[in-house]
Amino acid sequence: MHFRPVPRLTQDLWFPPVSQANSEGLVAIGGDLSPERLILAYKSGIFPWFSGKIPHWYSLDPRFVLRPSELKISKSMRPIINQKKFEFRVNTNFREVIANCKTIQRDGQLGTWITNDIVASYTQLHEMGIAHCAESWQDGELVGGLYGIKMGNVFFGESMFSKQSNASKFAFTQYVQQLQSEGIELIDCQMETEYLGSLGASFITRDYFMSELKRLIPE
Repeated sequence: MHFRPVPRLTQDLWFPPVSQANSEGLVAIGGDLSPERLILAYKSGIFPWFSGKIPHWYSLDPRFVLRPSELKISKSMRPIINQKKFEFRVNTNFREVIANCKTIQRDGQLGTWITNDIVASYTQLHEMGIAHCAESWQDGELVGGLYGIKMGNVFFGESMFSKQSNASKFAFTQYVQQLQSEGIELIDCQMETEYLGSLGASFITRDYFMSELKRLIPE
């Protein structure tokens, strides 16, 4: 059986076609995390994941996505929304959101893929108006949230954290509704989770995902 070698990126700004990804969705290894490369990656249907200190670039097939118009809010979440247990905010403390995503303990996961370089690069993208965060606050404390990349009419979700039960879910459901009001038609969830599936997320083929990116993100 012949295995195609995975391209190793240099400082040149490019990515192989996603059709050349291996069976795990790995497109390329290496390169940097400059804003220019990250912007090109997302437009190309690619996202970074770390193995050690070297960036790994993925484009999964199929891709797990959520259309805001198809959001399902569970019966258990509605009382939390109606009782205003949390205060919803957007983009008031991006640095603290990504720092919490980096350090929060997750069941079944050792360590984190969010390196110091990731924090620095996405904070820079936030300052450029490209990376955004949604937040849940309780009694003046940030207790949950998420961050991601917004381009055209697509939002690429990256990571979530929660310090209180349902805090990240609250931020997510509120933000999806806000994104819909802003014209966002597609949310890239990257990988399947049971929770996102319960909200209405589903798989589409990579080819269809790429066609949607071309339609929804202007050149």
